[in-house]
Amino acid sequence: MSELPIACALTERELAERRAGLLTELRGHRAEVRWLADGAAFRYPSTAAVVDLLTEFVRLESRCCPFLRFSLTVDPAAGASWLELTGPPGTRAFLESETERPNS
Repeated sequence: MSELPIACALTERELAERRAGLLTELRGHRAEVRWLADGAAFRYPSTAAVVDLLTEFVRLESRCCPFLRFSLTVDPAAGASWLELTGPPGTRAFLESETERPNS
């Protein structure tokens, strides 16, 4: 497999729409960020609504950011949900820049 560029394939307009919708909603639920050498892990509550948002996020983001590896863990008994995003070198810097933007 050839190396994928570390970049979002969405247009600026599409990205703005995504940030105003799904990403803003997820940001409001985010409880913690842990930075990893090759990406980040984001903690959320494990409510059905949040898990639905996370799975929709993975479905959409895997299309526009094909270099990302997604791992969603939902702990039992209403524990935390962790969404881990990792990838090739440069992924952490990309995620840091994306999570620092307004409405991200």
